[in-house]
Amino acid sequence: MDVSTPADDENTARHAALRATARQLLVKLGAAGLSPETVAEGSGLSVADVEAVFPHRDDLLTALVTDAYDASGAAMEEADRSAAAAGASAGARLLAVTRALRTWSFDNSAEFTLIYGSPVPGYHAPQDTVPAATRTPAVLAGIVRSALAAGELTPPRRAVPGPPLLLPQAVQLFGGTPEAPFSDLVERGMVLWSSLVGLLVFQVFSRTHDSVRDESAYFDFAIAVAAESIGLSVPLDGTAARAETR
Repeated sequence: MDVSTPADDENTARHAALRATARQLLVKLGAAGLSPETVAEGSGLSVADVEAVFPHRDDLLTALVTDAYDASGAAMEEADRSAAAAGASAGARLLAVTRALRTWSFDNSAEFTLIYGSPVPGYHAPQDTVPAATRTPAVLAGIVRSALAAGELTPPRRAVPGPPLLLPQAVQLFGGTPEAPFSDLVERGMVLWSSLVGLLVFQVFSRTHDSVRDESAYFDFAIAVAAESIGLSVPLDGTAARAETR
């Protein structure tokens, strides 16, 4: 039963409208240009009205960071559901979700920059952003777990030396430490994740445009190379149709 009141609905609508204005200003002004004052000017509300919802700049940034992580994670999750429903292999699913994140990153470059670019001076993301931020690695971890369960992984030639290199919460996100010979699979998954983000940074910020003939094809190739570090084969023979052509 819906127990919301008109006041609740109005607050929700205002919250959404202010976030939308803040996203528009993020594109125009960058994170440094966001403040209750600029959002008030952009929304036609008073500064007091904005501050009633977002008292400080950091509150605005936290809302946008959370939205960006949620939106990019949702794009990956949807791509994975579609690929899994079509019976795709783990490697094809990985290619589908990374392409989905690439498309989102180009389509929302200001938000991509906010979460993966240079830190905003004076801003430190609070714990509230962690659940949204974990959606991307959770999608990757789910695919890797599926590959492991289906016997689609090739055992590594090199094991991580010494004690575990990751914190317990990172291993918990994956679902625990796999048995040998895949006991370092979580560490390898972190390599895959960081390679994906680094590759997107290079492409979104045009670090490869003057050296790569076909950036979309290069992205696929780089994901396949990174996947080899966890023993996963990614199909590059046209069996997984390319999602976009940037």
